[in-house]
Amino acid sequence: MDLHQYLQAARDALLWKLDGLSEYDIRRPMTPTGTNLLGLVKHLTGVEIGYFGETFGRSVEYPPWVTDDAEDNVDMWATPDESREYIVGQYRTAWAHADHTIRALPLDAPGRVPHWPGDRRDVTLHGILVHVIAETHRHAGHADIVRELLDGTVGMRADNTNVPAEDRMWWETYRTRLERAAREADPG
Repeated sequence: MDLHQYLQAARDALLWKLDGLSEYDIRRPMTPTGTNLLGLVKHLTGVEIGYFGETFGRSVEYPPWVTDDAEDNVDMWATPDESREYIVGQYRTAWAHADHTIRALPLDAPGRVPHWPGDRRDVTLHGILVHVIAETHRHAGHADIVRELLDGTVGMRADNTNVPAEDRMWWETYRTRLERAAREADPG
């Protein structure tokens, strides 16, 4: 199914962003709100478990950080004792659970998202697939930017960067040109 393939492509792209980085770099907060690579993976673990489990009344075992009394944003960063292997393993477990739901139910299977507004709570598997694909790709885009800030690595996948294959000097000239255009557009 095309939708499932798009979801898997986003999952793979997100995990590729961790490759070759130290524990520090995958946890390092790179924005004022603390966005970091491992936190994005941790967040999407709960997303997949919830939307493909509870939404469709399927038995689900949430990761230990998903509790009613959890602190704000606990799913957006990893504690020192939550290793890369542990978080990635939890994400892969969430995939397996989600994939089982996707294969077991028809696209028009009804579900209910309890935390959504009343007029939007009733959903279908198709709608949830689209929602999770969009969310996963959104966060994979965040990971693209974070990874580029960390070490300059860009692109969708190791075998398809999806950016021009130019040297550092070309990119510096290109960026300078964009900076000049931005300043000319707003000389104020």
